[in-house]
Amino acid sequence: MPREYRTIAEVAGPLMLVRKVEGVTFGELGEILLPSGEVRRCRVLEINGDNALVQLFESTVGINIAETRVRFLGRGLELPVSPDILGRVFDGMGHPADGGPDIIPERRLDVNGTPMNPAARNYPSEFIQTGVSAIDGLNTLVRGQKLPIFTGSGLPHAQLAAQIARQAKVRSADSKFAVVFAAMGITFEEADYFIRDFRRTGAIDRAVLFMNLANHPAIERISTPRMALTAAEYLAFTRGMHVLVIMTDITYYAEALREVSAARKEVPGRRGYPGYLYTDLATLYERAGRQKGKDGSITLIPILTMPEDDKTHPIPDLTGYITEGQIILSRDLHRRGIRPPIDVLPSLSRLKDKGIGKGKTREDHAQTMNQLFAAYARGKEAKELSVILGEAALSDVDRLYAKFAEAFEAEYVSQGYETERSIEETLDLGWKLLSLLPRTELKRIREEFLDRYYKERTS
Repeated sequence: MPREYRTIAEVAGPLMLVRKVEGVTFGELGEILLPSGEVRRCRVLEINGDNALVQLFESTVGINIAETRVRFLGRGLELPVSPDILGRVFDGMGHPADGGPDIIPERRLDVNGTPMNPAARNYPSEFIQTGVSAIDGLNTLVRGQKLPIFTGSGLPHAQLAAQIARQAKVRSADSKFAVVFAAMGITFEEADYFIRDFRRTGAIDRAVLFMNLANHPAIERISTPRMALTAAEYLAFTRGMHVLVIMTDITYYAEALREVSAARKEVPGRRGYPGYLYTDLATLYERAGRQKGKDGSITLIPILTMPEDDKTHPIPDLTGYITEGQIILSRDLHRRGIRPPIDVLPSLSRLKDKGIGKGKTREDHAQTMNQLFAAYARGKEAKELSVILGEAALSDVDRLYAKFAEAFEAEYVSQGYETERSIEETLDLGWKLLSLLPRTELKRIREEFLDRYYKERTS
């Protein structure tokens, strides 16, 4: 039963203090009833005795403390779900933003989810094909994994995110696959780009989009990823689908957390972010995974912009502790026209070995991957030496490695944002590039694979 109060004591920024409340709980939703009849929404941030601190989803401008009432609704933030959410666009609060009708819910789910018992988790082990060679071939994404993309301001992470969302698939024909896309703090132009790209390619039919724009309230930015993960949990663990969740940009989410924390006058942690930033990010990232006894899975790709391209900034630093690797975009590769500019050497997928090999990708995958890494690293070293000492100082083998590194970036990494490659095409391209090197240099590949694939490429 909703309870109403006229005991507003103070309004400060997006926060409001309500005194002498009874039975109000943390996270509970409320409505602020203005004398004009306007209704604004709020959520309980803190309970201290009979005082409730609430945060408004809308502006506090024009609120008359003496004449305004607060009504608490007795429930937390919920997302109505049904199979009809596929193909729809919502705002950060779960309301339709595509002009379509409201969802007739099969059920209403708490957006904070329920923690997954570690003992009930299945280890990630199945390959997800993104169609991007630098990911599939070298930093493989595995079903149930958390693999963030670290990017910098101005780099084309939006195009890469749209490409992965459009192309990603599981290999088994009988598996149902869906994409949940959550955008936080983006501009109207970016939101329009994502929605148009999903509709242009038909990917919208298997996707659920949550769009929070930069001019929307900070509290909505905090709820957006939770809405998306709640939709993903419903599709994965109730409907048995394999769900890929892409969230951009986690940096804007953390900025919203910092804004709310400052308004609450909390003691700041590193760079002004709240001390519980690690815990808060973990409550999001750890909702991904596979559960024993359930067919569905949630695989998570959070995208975050590193302020000043600094990997030691709290947001990428803490994200790296929680997740299983990272894909790093390079400003230098972007300047040289490599699309997408994925820097494969510092990138890492800690679970890649679990999702590749015979029956998953191809039996030669692991060894060709290791050989490509080694050859590219040596080729980059040779190119740096040639800049310092001149090309004449390089040995014949070093020149071959330098040539390999250039071809690797131009053909393997740079494939554009509209090209989709199957894992077989990616592996065959790797063999084509390795054929630039003498067979005696390919020390990381077994003879049986060299006999089968290397000769084919050079005959």
